[in-house]
Amino acid sequence: MARIKRAVNAHKKRRKTLAQAKGYYGDKSRKYVAAKDQVNHSLQYQYRDRRAKKREIRRLWITRINAGARLNGISYSVFMNGLRKSGIELDRKVLSDMAINDPQSFADLVAIAKKAVEA
Repeated sequence: MARIKRAVNAHKKRRKTLAQAKGYYGDKSRKYVAAKDQVNHSLQYQYRDRRAKKREIRRLWITRINAGARLNGISYSVFMNGLRKSGIELDRKVLSDMAINDPQSFADLVAIAKKAVEA
């Protein structure tokens, strides 16, 4: 049985890892063992933060909606409850954009939400 030689594949694997580690500080960008550990850790951060990013963006939308709603004399939770009761189905991304770029339309939505809550 012929023995398996790994020279080309092993070097290719190491070269790929060191290329991914380019820009890291110290041995993490120069030595394979340190680079391998750091690249694996970095990939875990990358995976985690792709999900965390979605949560952070949603929090930003909610903060913007709350700021716009409070300028019109209503809290975020009451505003969202009023929209739901009045049957307006706009997502937070659109509401956030309206609060920033079209305050008059947003104020109209706040008035509709206030009526729905009072009724």
